[in-house]
Amino acid sequence: MPNYTFPSPLEGYGNAPPLPDEKNEDGKSYVNPQTGILSPAYEKFIEPLDNGRRGGFDVHIYYFSQNPTQVLYAQQLWERIRREFPELRIYRVWDKPIGPHATAMFEVNLFTPAQFGAFIPWLCIWRGPLSALVHPNTTETGVREGEREWRNHTERAIWLGERLPVDGSLFGWMDEREEKKKQEGSVA
Repeated sequence: MPNYTFPSPLEGYGNAPPLPDEKNEDGKSYVNPQTGILSPAYEKFIEPLDNGRRGGFDVHIYYFSQNPTQVLYAQQLWERIRREFPELRIYRVWDKPIGPHATAMFEVNLFTPAQFGAFIPWLCIWRGPLSALVHPNTTETGVREGEREWRNHTERAIWLGERLPVDGSLFGWMDEREEKKKQEGSVA
């Protein structure tokens, strides 16, 4: 997949005054100028994250299906998540690899920054011996679907626990399918 260029994180702050060098009472962290306004990112996922039906983030919780301890833990964790976070969308427990995921897993979708802020710290404590891939769902226009999904599952991904392989070949197939549909549409 292609390499990307990244816009400057300071975009929109070019004319801001210099930051102070003053330190907080801990002597280590810096005093930040207060604006009295919280970032909009507290209320809604920033562009190009999906604020719609798909949700801003998918969380894939992986386990090794040949390891009885992990199988039991995954099943118990899945049940606990369904009981403690019923507002989240939670999918079935797969006992084999599915899609680009190279091992057994189940998926949880997060729709708001508040859900992300509550669930991810909770999962850091409760994931036990399991690993989790947390990836964004983005809606960029002008980017092929497979390319976008590859980037979301790799460059933009967050891992809890050990990083596991993701089979990126599926994303190439998505782009091939998209191109074929375009070609079929132009022939008609």
